[in-house]
Amino acid sequence: MSNSFPKIYPILDASMIPPTGREEFLRRLGGSLAEAGVTLLEYRNKTGADDELKADAEVLRAALPAGQVKLIIDDRADLVEQFGFDGVHVDAGDLTPAAARRLLGPDRIVGTFGGSEALVPGILQTSADYFSIGPVFPTRTKQTSKQPIGIEGVRRLRTQAGPGPVLVAVGGITLATAVEARVAGATILAVAGAIFRQPDPAGEYRRWVAELG
Repeated sequence: MSNSFPKIYPILDASMIPPTGREEFLRRLGGSLAEAGVTLLEYRNKTGADDELKADAEVLRAALPAGQVKLIIDDRADLVEQFGFDGVHVDAGDLTPAAARRLLGPDRIVGTFGGSEALVPGILQTSADYFSIGPVFPTRTKQTSKQPIGIEGVRRLRTQAGPGPVLVAVGGITLATAVEARVAGATILAVAGAIFRQPDPAGEYRRWVAELG
């Protein structure tokens, strides 16, 4: 499928959601992000029980209007249709991109891990819409054994991929390094802690948009 992606891809990790007042927090956060102009958001919860994932997904979809904000869920392709999400991100150990595509059909977004030191062999021949690369810098948000690839790694992977594929740079990116990562070849910047650990995530998102143009 053909998707138009924004420059900034916020990832809301469940570790950034307070355990008490969870529903109200997500409702207010979602509303403020929609007002700030967020058009793509990933919800990632690798440790929560099914009931928690489903409750979060329901609140986020209600707070972030379909048609205005595309919602991606990490791993759980089986929940996409149920909660009206727009796609799924799958990594090694999850469904393959091909399996996710068969399950979701041609009109949903399927993203996957594209590589760190080098592109995953054959990954560009899959049906994924975008390929995450990294971690670019050290990150506290997601557990990974992979070493940071730095800006030079982003440049190297863009050279390997060629100009067409959508590459999402992920891992430890801040506003201070965002422009450099884009210049090195990242189509999109995935940002978690740099936005959601701020007192005003929606305001921080606006600042990123203004800075990146």
